[in-house]
Amino acid sequence: MSETPWLVVPAAGQGRRMGADRPKQYLPLAGAPVLARTLQRLHLAFPRARLCLCLDPEDGRFDPAWVPFADWRRVPGGAERVDSVVNALMAIAGDAADEDPVLVHDVARPCVTVDDLRRLHAAVVEDPVGALLAAPVADTMKRDDGAGRVRGTEPRAGLWHAQTPQGFPYGLLRRALAAAAEHGVAVTDEASAVEALGMAPRLIGARRDNLKITHPEDLALAELILAAQAAASSHDPKPR
Repeated sequence: MSETPWLVVPAAGQGRRMGADRPKQYLPLAGAPVLARTLQRLHLAFPRARLCLCLDPEDGRFDPAWVPFADWRRVPGGAERVDSVVNALMAIAGDAADEDPVLVHDVARPCVTVDDLRRLHAAVVEDPVGALLAAPVADTMKRDDGAGRVRGTEPRAGLWHAQTPQGFPYGLLRRALAAAAEHGVAVTDEASAVEALGMAPRLIGARRDNLKITHPEDLALAELILAAQAAASSHDPKPR
């Protein structure tokens, strides 16, 4: 087993909810594309990691100069995020051992901190079931009635917002995703596939500023977060 992680970054989505003229991974964020910012942050934590970057085969916007990793490969993205992850796992089948840690990270989460990344990696190396970054729910949770009105208030005790990266041993993650596909299990994230095997991944408490850029206002918020992080640390990545 190698403790050096494999990194899988699905980046084939179109980000239609952003209402922009390009996929959200190519929108500018503090002087660099979102994709470049995310890869820079991952590289700060894991400079010797092996990267699988999942891109649309027809993607003409990507620039290899944005990739700071020495060991990386481009993998065809799939129709859904889970399809991209499966493609990446297949692409490294000849190189990855079953026990090797694999961290899957959303390309639209450029604000994840180096400390959280390293704490997650340590947990994944230690725990055979894997782990994910997550934050306890702080807001009051309402369930709607399907017609735009409140049906009830849900207890928030024990509820967590799942984040990424999510990390698992290579063999377990590949088996979980294959089983989910075979049995028609909806895979909303990698942890859900592992849960469907009857296993309980470990929750690693993470910072709430690990924002996923999804809506137009998120881009400005991410820029503010990066600026605040840069002011608090001298280790913030610089645009290439």
